Amino acid sequence: MKSNFKRTQPTSPDPTEVSVEVLAWLASDSELLARFLALTGVEPEQIRRAASDPGFMSAMLDFIMAHEPTALEFCAASGRTPEDLTMVWRHFSKPGLDSGEY
Repeated sequence: MKSNFKRTQPTSPDPTEVSVEVLAWLASDSELLARFLALTGVEPEQIRRAASDPGFMSAMLDFIMAHEPTALEFCAASGRTPEDLTMVWRHFSKPGLDSGEY
């Protein structure tokens, strides 16, 4: 017998939406934001313009993902799963040598 219930597929997060959430979360922690800006060389007044650059978003996600406790802290604060964050990170980041894509 065939069920009349539709199975919903988990939806993928919108990479741009999640990256904006990461940026807002990062901006809420002045110490973490200062460390990120120091590493990238971006000035605080340049953030708004830089946020439209996929390279900036990639660098920001690399920064978050490079430190698991920070990534998990974002997930806890935002309600996003680590899998969602990883998917968004992979969307913005180029494949590494260990990706098997070379």
